[in-house]
Amino acid sequence: MAQPQKQQQQSQKRERISLSEGAAMPAVVEEVIGRTGFRGEVTQVKVKILDGRNRGRSMRRNVKGPVRLNDVLMLRETEIEARRIRSKVTKGVYT
Repeated sequence: MAQPQKQQQQSQKRERISLSEGAAMPAVVEEVIGRTGFRGEVTQVKVKILDGRNRGRSMRRNVKGPVRLNDVLMLRETEIEARRIRSKVTKGVYT
């Protein structure tokens, strides 16, 4: 009897943590910070969330693909922020 109840409680916890379907939040690109990734294929941008629980929050995100200022991104989650790009070193040139 205790086993099914324990499994049910664990599945309820997973449901709260997991993303709900169709819950993409719009965010507008405020600033393009720089390129990151092993080959520079990812762009780090600062976005402002327009809707949802974190409305008005400004956060840093990594975006793959073309992106410009004032583009609207649909974010599947708005809790986790990308790490800062540590330095402005690009292609092995130290300044």
